[in-house]
Amino acid sequence: MVDTKTPDDKKLSVPSKTLSLKPRVETGTVRQSFSHGRSKQVVVEKRGKRRIDGSPEPQAPTVVAKPAPVASTPAPSRPAPPRNAGSGVVLRTLTEDERSARASALADAKVREVEERRQAEEEAQRRAVREAAERAEREAAESRRKAEEERHRHEDEAKRKAETEAKKRFGEGEQPAAAAGARPAAAASAPATSAPRSAPSTTRPAATTTARPATTTSRPGGGPLGRAPAVAAGPDEDDGPRQIRRGPGGAARPVVAPKPTHKPGPQKERGRLTVVTALNADEVRERSIASFRRRTQRLKGHASNEPKEKLIREVTIPEAITIQELANRMSERAVDVIRMLMKQGAMHKITDVIDADTAQLIAEELGHTVKRVAASDVEEGLFDQVDDSTDTETRSPVVTVMGHVDHGKTSLLDALRHANVVSGEAGGITQHIGAYQVLSPESGKKITFIDTPGHAAFTAMRARGAKVTDIVVLVVAADDGVMPQTVEAINHAKAARVPIIVAINKIDKPDAKPERVRTELLQHEVQVESFGGEVVDVEVSAKNKTNLDKLLEMIALQADILDLKTNSERPAEGTVIEAKLDRGRGPVATVLVQRGTLRVGDIIVAGAEMGRVRARISDQGETVQEAGPSVPVEVLGFNGPPEAGDRLAVVENEARARQVTSYRAHQKRENAAASISGMRGSLEQMMSQLKTAGRKEFPLIIKADVQGSLEAILGSLEKLGTDEVAARILHAGVGGISESDVTLAEGFNAAIIGFSVRANKEAAAAAKRNGIEIRYYNIIYDLVDDVKKAMSGLLAPTLRETMLGNASILEIFNISKVGKVAGCRVTDGTVERGANVRLIRDNVVVHEGKLSTLKRFKDEVKEVQAGQECGMAFENYHDMRAGDVIECYRVETIQRSL
Repeated sequence: MVDTKTPDDKKLSVPSKTLSLKPRVETGTVRQSFSHGRSKQVVVEKRGKRRIDGSPEPQAPTVVAKPAPVASTPAPSRPAPPRNAGSGVVLRTLTEDERSARASALADAKVREVEERRQAEEEAQRRAVREAAERAEREAAESRRKAEEERHRHEDEAKRKAETEAKKRFGEGEQPAAAAGARPAAAASAPATSAPRSAPSTTRPAATTTARPATTTSRPGGGPLGRAPAVAAGPDEDDGPRQIRRGPGGAARPVVAPKPTHKPGPQKERGRLTVVTALNADEVRERSIASFRRRTQRLKGHASNEPKEKLIREVTIPEAITIQELANRMSERAVDVIRMLMKQGAMHKITDVIDADTAQLIAEELGHTVKRVAASDVEEGLFDQVDDSTDTETRSPVVTVMGHVDHGKTSLLDALRHANVVSGEAGGITQHIGAYQVLSPESGKKITFIDTPGHAAFTAMRARGAKVTDIVVLVVAADDGVMPQTVEAINHAKAARVPIIVAINKIDKPDAKPERVRTELLQHEVQVESFGGEVVDVEVSAKNKTNLDKLLEMIALQADILDLKTNSERPAEGTVIEAKLDRGRGPVATVLVQRGTLRVGDIIVAGAEMGRVRARISDQGETVQEAGPSVPVEVLGFNGPPEAGDRLAVVENEARARQVTSYRAHQKRENAAASISGMRGSLEQMMSQLKTAGRKEFPLIIKADVQGSLEAILGSLEKLGTDEVAARILHAGVGGISESDVTLAEGFNAAIIGFSVRANKEAAAAAKRNGIEIRYYNIIYDLVDDVKKAMSGLLAPTLRETMLGNASILEIFNISKVGKVAGCRVTDGTVERGANVRLIRDNVVVHEGKLSTLKRFKDEVKEVQAGQECGMAFENYHDMRAGDVIECYRVETIQRSL
C-alpha cells in the first residue's frame, strides 16, 4: 500500500497483525439529539459495491475472466484506506490467490443480482398481465350489461309499438292475433338489436381464458331470446374453445389460448442460510391477509369514491346538548359541526354544551328536521286528560267547611257525623285539615266534607280546600258576625268559582243576631236569598242539632244543580289533602280521589314522591279495596311523605314514575338552592341583599306531625322576620325528632321545636348531653309567641334620653389636685352626680361627658335642686368658661320587641 506521506516511496513493511479482507464499509459518526437536552454519538456505516481494478460494474456478466499473472508493473488497484493513518505503517499489495477469491466472489454476486432482477421483471410482467385481464373482464361485463339493457329497451319498445299497431288495425276483438303477429317482428329485430353484443366480445384480450355462460331470457309467448348469432351461447361454453365470427357468413375459428409467459419451476433460494430458513425450507409461503385485503380494496376502489346518499333525520334537541351528542343524533361528523360554529365566530370543543337555539340552527343548516323538547315534557299527559267516554255516573259532591276560628265548623261536622273530633284537638281548636263522608238521611247519597282550620296561620290549608271542592259552606257565628278569616274564606271561594252556602251557627245563644250577619255579608258582595240574592243561607245550631237536615238538603239540591258526573273506570287522579310520617305504617297521605278509581297495586306519583298503593283506609278506619271519585282515603305505600296540595296521578309503569319524580326533585333542589344562595337578579334584589347583609339570624329546626301544620308554622315564622332579625330554618320535616336533627342543631347552635311530635330516646339523650334545647308545642300560637320573644332578644335595644335640668356657670375656680371647678347655679330641674352632661357655649355643644364632681359648699352631694348653687367638674375636660350652660340628662335603655 502506498504511504500517504511519501507517495513516490514504495516501501514494503510487515504488518503487526494477520492480513484479512476488510468489509466494504465506510464508517462515520453522527450525533443524535433526544428530548430533555440529551445527545448521543453513534457510528454510521455506508456499504459500497465491489469493484475490481476500479472498473465500472458490468450489466450482464456471463464469463468472468481469470486475472493474468502479476507483472513487474502491477495493475493500478483501488487503494484501501489505511488501518492506522497516524502510525506510518505501509501494507503490502494483495496476492494472486486473494485477487482470485475476490474476483470469484464478485462474479457470484453479479450473477445472483442479475437473477434477482430477472425474477422481479417476470413478476412485474405477470402482475401487469393479470391486472390487464381483470380490467378487460370488468370492461366486458360492463359492456354486456349495457347491451342487455339496450336489448330489453328495444324489445319493450318494439312490443309496445306492435300492440299499438295491432289495436289500430284489428280493434279490441282481434287483440290476441295482433300479439301473435308482433312476436315474429320482435324476434326478427333481436339479431339487429344484439349485434352490438358481439363487438365487445371480439375485443377481449387473449389473456382472458374464461367466459361466462350466456343467459337466456324467455318471453311470455315466444321462444328464448338469444344473445347474438355470432356468439355460440350455451352452458358448455367453458368446455371447448369459444367460436368467434368475423362477420356475417365468415368462417368460425377457435380462440388461441395464450402461451404462458414463464415456466413454473422451483425458485432459487434467496438470503442467508440460517437456522430459521433451514427449518422452514419446506413450507410454502402463502398470501397474507393484509395483502388480500389490499387487493380487495384495490378492486373495489371505484365503489368507495361514489358519493353517498345523505341521510335526513329528525333530530330531537333538548334545552342543552353537547356537540358530540348533537353530531351523533344527526349522523354527522363532530368536526363538521365545530367548523360551522367557527364560521359563526364561536370556538368550541367537542365536549362543550350549546343551547337549543344554536343546535337548531346547525341541524337545519345541515338539512335535518328538528324536534324541540324540554325537561318538563315528562309531565305531559299526566293530568287533565280529555275523557271522551260516555259511560259516566253521578259522583258525590265535595263540600268544604270554612269560616273564622271558634265559629263552630268542627262542631257542626261532628253533629253531622255523630262524632266528637273537637275533643281530640289541642286547646279545642282545629289545627289539621280533615276529610269525611256523611250519608244524607233524605236522599241516601254520600256527601264528602273537608274541614279546614280557621286560624290566620292556616291560609294555605283554606286555599287548598277551596281548590278541590264543589261547594263551600261558610260558617258564621250569629253572636260574632263577619271576622277577618270569614272574609278570607269568601275570597277563596270566589277565586275557586264555587257556590257558597252560608250556615249561620250558634243561633241558640241569647245574644245571637242572624240579621246582623246577613247585613255584614252584603259589604263583601254576598247577598243571601232573604235579601233578594242567590246565596242560600241556613240558620243552624251545632249544639242543639237544629236545622242540620235542612243544611244537608240544601247541599244535595246544589249538587243536583251542578250535575256532577265522571268516569270511574279511567286511571285515578286526585289531590293530597294531608300527609304525615307514621312510625308503624310509614308515609301516609290523605288523598281525595277526583277522577277514576284508585286500586291496590297502582303505581302513583304525587309531587316528588312515588310509590305503589299497598292499602287504603277510609275515614272510619276501615280498609277498602278501591276508592272511587269524591272518596277521601288514607293511602299507604309512598316512598316518602308528599307535600300537602300535590296532585296525585296513576302512571302506567315505574319507569315513567321515576322520570317524573326525578324531574320534580331536581326542580325542587334548584329552587331551594336559588332561595338559599340568593342569586343576583334585578337591581331591587341586589339592594335588598345589601340591606339584609348585617341581619341577625335565629337558627331553628322544626319537626311537625303533618305537612299542613309544618307549612303553617313556616309561613308564620317567615312573617316574623324584619330587616334586623329573622328566623333561619335549617331543617323542616315531618315525623319525630331524630338523632340526626340533634347533630345538625349542635353544629349550628340551633334550637329544636317539635309540634305534636316527640324526640326518641337516643335523640333526647344526645340533646341532654350536648346541651341542645328541645321545645314541644301543641298549639301553633304558643309556638309563634315563644319564637317571637326569642327573636326580640336579638334586637338591639333603643336608647332614650331623659332631660334632668340646666345650670349656668358663674365663675371658674382652680383647685389643686382637682383641677378646674365651675361654680354654677341650677336654673331649672335637678343636677345629679354621675349623669351625662353637655357643655353648651353660644348655643353650640362643645363637649359631652359625665360629671365627676358635684359639691354643695364643701360636701359631695348626689343631686342639686333648681335655684341652688353648686360646684361641678367634668371627667377629662377642663376648658370651661364663665357664661357656659351645662345641660344634664340621663340615658335609658329600652328593650325592643317584634
